[in-house]
Amino acid sequence: MLETLILAAILIPCLIVAIVFHEVAHGWVALMLGDPTAREQRRLSLNPIRHVDPVGTLLVPGALALFGGPIFGWAKPVPVRQDRLDNPRYGMMAVAAAGPGTNLLLALLGAILAGVVMGVSHAAGIEPNPWFFAGFTYFILINIFLALFNLLPIPPFDGSHIVGGLLPLRYQRQWQRLQALGMVFIVVLIAASWAFPDSGVVENVVLPPVLWVQEIYFDIAGWIARGIAE
Repeated sequence: MLETLILAAILIPCLIVAIVFHEVAHGWVALMLGDPTAREQRRLSLNPIRHVDPVGTLLVPGALALFGGPIFGWAKPVPVRQDRLDNPRYGMMAVAAAGPGTNLLLALLGAILAGVVMGVSHAAGIEPNPWFFAGFTYFILINIFLALFNLLPIPPFDGSHIVGGLLPLRYQRQWQRLQALGMVFIVVLIAASWAFPDSGVVENVVLPPVLWVQEIYFDIAGWIARGIAE
């Protein structure tokens, strides 16, 4: 029971930081590219409460956890108006890429900090607490997963906006219609993962690249630790 509580105390802050920074990054890039909608609606805040979606952040994950389904959820998307961007087509691509890019940057910062702490600890002959390693591991993993999962070219994920900007103009209207069905895609994904828990849809598509990128970050942390310890 104690270990479960400690794990929850590690995971929840990691999730909050990853999700909040992801959403705020969308809003800041939109603002820099001409769309002040997020600022006008006070969504450029790091206050987690401003980004909580009652259904996606609380109800859906809670219900899935209660009934033994795979945990899945989302935060309230930061509002972005494509028509207010200086360059609507490529500006929307930059706004979409900002969220996953921020998560990858957070994972890198976590790896650097972990490497520094490990290097200093080894140089001083101190053995860090194992929960310290667990915290950094989960922080890096969560941010990488959030980044790569959102880069999937499925509406309404960020990857779908990037693909939409790359499509020829004659196909963009049809793609935008698919964007309007974003919630349907999410419901179908949740239902499929829940109905077929052994199908490994998410694990087989997202997990291999996540683990590959995670190893790169772990190598960076190890390289920094060895450099300091020596």
